Amino acid sequence: MIFSCVVLALAGFAAGAQNAVAGGGSFLTFPALLFVGLDPRAANITSTIALFPGQATTGWTGRRMAGGAAGLSLRTLFVVSVIGGAIGAVLLLATPVSIFTHLVPWLILFATLVFVWGSFFRKQRQEENEPAPLPPRVAVGLQFLIAVYGGYFGGGIGILMMAALTAVGLSVRHAGATKNVLAGVVNVAAVAIFLARSPQNWTLVLVLGIAAIIGGQVGVLILRYVPETVLRVVVSLIGAVLTVGMFLKA
Repeated sequence: MIFSCVVLALAGFAAGAQNAVAGGGSFLTFPALLFVGLDPRAANITSTIALFPGQATTGWTGRRMAGGAAGLSLRTLFVVSVIGGAIGAVLLLATPVSIFTHLVPWLILFATLVFVWGSFFRKQRQEENEPAPLPPRVAVGLQFLIAVYGGYFGGGIGILMMAALTAVGLSVRHAGATKNVLAGVVNVAAVAIFLARSPQNWTLVLVLGIAAIIGGQVGVLILRYVPETVLRVVVSLIGAVLTVGMFLKA
C-alpha cells in the first residue's frame, strides 16, 4: 500500500504540474491507477474525482477572463456543460467494466490524437481577426458533445474545448480561461454522480488529489524553466505508449 501511495503521489504531482502548464494530466494518473490495481473504469472515476479540486481552483482563478462565445453567454455554456457531463457520467456507470475495458484503447487513442493535433497542428487565432465560422446552434451542440465525452472519459477534453471555443471566435487567452471554467463544470456534474453512485478508495483519492494540487502550484514555476513544447511532447509520447499498451492488453 505504501508503494502504491508513492506511485500515485508522484503521478498526481506530475499531473497537477502538467495540467497547469499544458493539460493532459489524466494521461499520467490513469495509467498510475491501473498500475496499482484498479480496473479501467474505476481508474477513470478515481482520476476524475482526484483531479477535480485542482481543476476547480484553476477555473476559479481565471474566471474573470472567461466569457461566452458565438452569441452564447457563459451561463448557457455552463448549463450545457453540466447536463452533458452528467449524461456522460451516467453512461460510464451504466457501461459494464468488460465493455469499458475494450473501449479504453480507442478512447485513449482518440484523446492522444486530439492532444497532438491541438498541441502541434491547431491553427492559432490570437493574432487573427477572422469571423467565427460556426453559428450558435453548432457551438451549443459541440459543447454538449464534448461535455458528454468529458463526463464519460475526459482525456483530451481541454484540447477539444480549446478547438471549439477558438473556432467560434474566442482568442486563445480567453478560450483557455473559459475552457478551465467549463472543464470544472463538466467534472463537477460527473464527480457528484460518481460520489453518489460509485464506492471510492479514499486513500487513493486523497493521495492523488493532494499531490495534484501541490503539483499544480509548482507548475507555475515550471513554466519559467521548461519549454511548453517539451512538456507537450512528453504527454504525447505517454499517450502513444499507453494506447499501444492498452491495445496489446485488450
